[in-house]
Amino acid sequence: MPDAVARGGPVIGINRDGIRTGAMPARTVALTFDGGPDPVWTPRLLDLLRQHNARATFFVHGAQAARHPELVRQIRAEGHEIGSNTYTGAVLGEASAPRFRAELELTQSALAGATGERAQLLRMPRTTSPDTLCGREWQAARRAAGFGYVLVAADKGSRRPAQGIVRQLGQTESAYQEARRLLRNRAVERFTTVSDGLGLVPYASPSLLERWLGRGLIHVTGLGQVFSTAMIWILGVAGGLGVLRLLLLALFARAHVRRLERFRTGAPWMRETSEPVTVLVPAYNEEAGIAATLRSLLDSTHRRLQVVVIDDGSTDRTADIAENMGDGRVEVVRQVNAGKAAALNRGLAHARYDIVVMVDADTVFEPDAVERIVQPLAHPAVGAVSGNTKVGNRRSLLARWQHLEYVFGFNLDRRMFEVLECMPTVPGAIGAFRRDAVIGVGGVSEDTLAEDTDLTMALWRSGWRVLYEESAVAWTEVPTSLRQLWRQRYRWCYGTLQAMWKHRGAVFGTGPAGRFGRRGLTYLALFQVALPLLAPVIDVYALYGVLFRDPWESAAVWFAFLGAQIVCSGYALRLDGEPVRALWSMPFQIVVYRQLMYLVVIQSLVALLLGNRLRWQRMKRSGTAAEQIGGPVPYRSVPMR
Repeated sequence: MPDAVARGGPVIGINRDGIRTGAMPARTVALTFDGGPDPVWTPRLLDLLRQHNARATFFVHGAQAARHPELVRQIRAEGHEIGSNTYTGAVLGEASAPRFRAELELTQSALAGATGERAQLLRMPRTTSPDTLCGREWQAARRAAGFGYVLVAADKGSRRPAQGIVRQLGQTESAYQEARRLLRNRAVERFTTVSDGLGLVPYASPSLLERWLGRGLIHVTGLGQVFSTAMIWILGVAGGLGVLRLLLLALFARAHVRRLERFRTGAPWMRETSEPVTVLVPAYNEEAGIAATLRSLLDSTHRRLQVVVIDDGSTDRTADIAENMGDGRVEVVRQVNAGKAAALNRGLAHARYDIVVMVDADTVFEPDAVERIVQPLAHPAVGAVSGNTKVGNRRSLLARWQHLEYVFGFNLDRRMFEVLECMPTVPGAIGAFRRDAVIGVGGVSEDTLAEDTDLTMALWRSGWRVLYEESAVAWTEVPTSLRQLWRQRYRWCYGTLQAMWKHRGAVFGTGPAGRFGRRGLTYLALFQVALPLLAPVIDVYALYGVLFRDPWESAAVWFAFLGAQIVCSGYALRLDGEPVRALWSMPFQIVVYRQLMYLVVIQSLVALLLGNRLRWQRMKRSGTAAEQIGGPVPYRSVPMR
């Protein structure tokens, strides 16, 4: 820097005539406060100055001035002076040209909107005495002077108040105490502003456009504060719900395991059944996988079977393949395309046995799946049993994500639902029912697109219990493209919302219906509707925190939540006899897949509120449900209870 700056006073002006510096007259002190306005310390400093009839200069951040324009106006109303400390407190010597200009101009906009004035004084952040204006900072100072600013530094600490000083303070407790000591110094005759002490013009008049832009900036900043506050509250609610769900799943999964251990020792009230079973297989254009499905059923250890394939108007060879299986236990019923619910009701009319197992035509079953899933129906209070659905085609990354979702999101949920006696869904892939219980609730309803959820809820409301048999394993084929996945989950979510609304009266019921309503429907409303609507805030706020707040703190919170999910998912995989190496894809699932599922819930809820009718959408099958069977990770069955 030039010697004139290094050896001169703390107030620096640069113009065509060269560099001029100035200092406070003897026994005159210019108190200057950087940063703020601060809602805590600015009012306290103003009170202190008022008590001593003193004036000071406040170098404000434009961002804070936009947040607290009332404090800026109060500073001016009490006779104090305002200068610029840039918009965010950025180091101007390290700022790019656009950032440099924005830091200065946005501050002027905020001041113009709050007071109708443009500040002529500038204190560059992280500068103290003039000799700190060197290198890049000096170049930045010259550029700022080109915009018409007078630069204000501070005198060195060795200079005494009796000599006249510009003292630089912040807006903190220590700054407050130092200001109070100075104000009591009897060697000082006058505490004044920088411009008054040197005879400078501190303000210029902004244009009408600048004033309007400034007011707009203040309004937008106010809305941003409201949004940020709302985000924090939503983050708290969403984070609380997420943690609560993880705790509930872990605790009740452990309770479910202990219950199974007691059952294995021989509970006297548990019965076994060997009654014949009717298996209903509704099918529409399922030629890719129908043969594998039927072969797995016919190879079942439960030999007394009637397998009814209801061909729902297929345009391919589905019915022909079923008729040519060469086993008399397979019967084929053909009908005009009418939908899955109608097909199941048609199958019920042909069922010869009291126990009915409903399955999907793209699913492959473990040999003991049918035998195991019907055992809980030996108890007369049980009306339906959910099986354990697993992903068979898990070679792609999208399928692996769904595998984790099935194990952690679906099967772990079902363990909890059984303990709480509020199972909301017996999946269409594999579920066992009492035939008279299904007929008693009017059969399979066509009112919703989630006919399995609708039927399960209807059974609860009729007083039946619904259980989960984790050892009855069925391997299903999941979508392998985002388009197919979106369509499937959109239908599931939309249908579940329909079923929840249809059976909302269960909340006020008694007995099994009331337990299901108050526990099951409440859980679905909180964790499958409210949480997905709020949960994106966690990721959005984490990104916001990394960019604009403390990146380490934000990252720590996000990774802590991720760690909790990984631990719970690992526990779920262990309970299901699955290898934990699948967890490597979970961080990517949270970043990509989970966001997709959130959007599905949002779209489904909006569609339902708008009264849109969603048509049934069928996934294109490739017959890959059996990929995992006999592979390197076979399912480890648990003893039958």
